[in-house]
Amino acid sequence: MHHGRLHLGPLSFRCALGHAGIVSRKREGDGGTPLGRHPILFGYRRSDRGWRQTGPLSLYSIKRNDGWCDAPDHPAYNRLVQRPFAASCEKMARADRLYDCCVVLDYNYCRRVRHGGSAIFFHLAEKNYPPTEGCIAIAPRDMARLLPYLTSGRMLIVRR
Repeated sequence: MHHGRLHLGPLSFRCALGHAGIVSRKREGDGGTPLGRHPILFGYRRSDRGWRQTGPLSLYSIKRNDGWCDAPDHPAYNRLVQRPFAASCEKMARADRLYDCCVVLDYNYCRRVRHGGSAIFFHLAEKNYPPTEGCIAIAPRDMARLLPYLTSGRMLIVRR
């Protein structure tokens, strides 16, 4: 199942999950959303598309050449990099707007494991909530509503 509910106190929002559903043993490229407690670290935003800093969470502006390394054997695995980049990386300034507001979760970030999964973000969903590659995604209006409550260290909990 690639749909879920995101709860914050009395608020509840529809969300999209990975096409492989919720997985307990995440691997790079498996399409699963990792089960567990994932602290919120910081985020990125596209200020050129109207996303502004709202709330206490640090949101850094996405630059045109920003990428996110998804090459498990590279020292920059699961980190922000500058494109062009010698290894595989995902473009952060996407045309589809999914990362116009993108929150980085501490999943395989602070203590990285090679092939353990990269770019597990909390980001914007496409219309009709199609599955993600393993992230948690919500509607832009819902993200705007949640941002004032997001803080570094707050837990995003994924459970079955």
